[in-house]
Amino acid sequence: MTTDLEHHAAKLFTAKDLVYVRQIADDELSGLPDEALEAVNDRTSLFVVANGDGEQLAIVEGRDAAFAAARAYEMQPVSVH
Repeated sequence: MTTDLEHHAAKLFTAKDLVYVRQIADDELSGLPDEALEAVNDRTSLFVVANGDGEQLAIVEGRDAAFAAARAYEMQPVSVH
């Protein structure tokens, strides 16, 4: 028997507008073109916005900026560590 909480959680985690924000890993930086990183002041401040399948939708400088970018496109960002 599925509880209301389980039903709500399943609905939340499969929402199409839900995106995940996490700090980019060092090994992911090596795949980016040099010109994409020229304007970045601090590479440790880069965050990935990804969908539920793990597909990268954006790489943004700053956690707050990543959340703002997601919300600007009417998505619901959550932090992943």
